[in-house]
Amino acid sequence: MDKKVQYWLDLADDDVSVVKLLISGKKYLQAGFFCHLIAEKSLKSLIANASSEVPPKIHDLAKLAIQAGIFDELSSNQQSLLKELSPLNIDGRYPEYKEHLTQILTSKKISELFKETEEFLCWTKSKLGK
Repeated sequence: MDKKVQYWLDLADDDVSVVKLLISGKKYLQAGFFCHLIAEKSLKSLIANASSEVPPKIHDLAKLAIQAGIFDELSSNQQSLLKELSPLNIDGRYPEYKEHLTQILTSKKISELFKETEEFLCWTKSKLGK
């Protein structure tokens, strides 16, 4: 596998370990942020695989899926996951959103998001033949 593709996958795999630690420490908002990072890096691995260019320095998961050329292949569950993860990148940093997100990201909810995020990473790897 190309080094630039493997780079993004290695980062995503490292973030999986971080999410596990954050969940065990009941840091659900931060775990949500890292779930977003896993999805983002998964998408950037697909972009790196399809192009010789460096993936864009953007964080909008839908735009990255479009650029990766896979948005139309995503199941409705995968599209919903990307939509749900997107605000966890930026909004969690600002007080007007942080309180709301903290209420939503219960232990059960973050466990579900993490499971879906891991499945998305596995799907991405299967698209890459890994």
